Amino acid sequence: MLRVAVPNKGSLSEAASALLSESGYRQRRDSRELVLVDPENDIEFFFLRPRDIAVYVGGGTLDVGITGRDLLLDAEVNAVELMNLGFAGSTFRFAGPVGEFSDLSQLNGRRIATSYDGLLRRYLADRDIDASVVRLDGAVESAVRLGVADAVADVVSTGTTLRASGLETFGDPILYSEAVLIGRSESEQPAGLDVLQRRIQGVLVAQQYVMMDYDVHVDLADAACNMTPGLESPTVSPLRDRQWVAVRSMVRRQDTNKIMDDLYELGARAILVSSIHACRI
Repeated sequence: MLRVAVPNKGSLSEAASALLSESGYRQRRDSRELVLVDPENDIEFFFLRPRDIAVYVGGGTLDVGITGRDLLLDAEVNAVELMNLGFAGSTFRFAGPVGEFSDLSQLNGRRIATSYDGLLRRYLADRDIDASVVRLDGAVESAVRLGVADAVADVVSTGTTLRASGLETFGDPILYSEAVLIGRSESEQPAGLDVLQRRIQGVLVAQQYVMMDYDVHVDLADAACNMTPGLESPTVSPLRDRQWVAVRSMVRRQDTNKIMDDLYELGARAILVSSIHACRI
């Protein structure tokens, strides 16, 4: 039975459970539930603190897990990223009092507060920056105002919290993070992992694409298909009126309206768009 770690709270939790549910797996109905067995799919879910998931997977206690890339790298364990999941995006950055820092070299000899001390120490060492790292479990943005640190390194989504604390980001981003599926490094693939990855990938693709159907005159079919090439090739079917064909193709969701406009200008009609629930590519 495949043993999977799932975030039990925080920004990763709801989206991770929704993704697994869309992938056809049972998910908990009670937030107090810590373990959930899905016998039909031969899989077992363990709901854990996001920061602990990489430790359990890296230590071999669990097979795979969903966590943040930042948390994986900070844990410094024997685990690797298997696939990105496209949600919970954020940027790990330096921030300091407005106008005080403009270059990373100015961090030499200074104190930097963070909740990701492992990740930050490696980053500073790789760039020969000699700074003191102050480990905090939360409320990092308050460290400068309270005199605990001179600057901070923290995960930034919108930057609103930093600005409210009188801080601004500086320097290049340390890391671009998002939710990822992780597994043990240098380990045989556990049974069921390939199915889990295919299902998740199918949901992710379905979220990015829609199915587009339209009718077009045979003389314009090649031009229309060039606008909607699909993932491999569009489906073209004859209609009762042999001068027209029906075309079906997957197109990127974000391009839908532009493609519909272009097809209509070309001469296509009966242009319909429908959502894709799941797929296998």
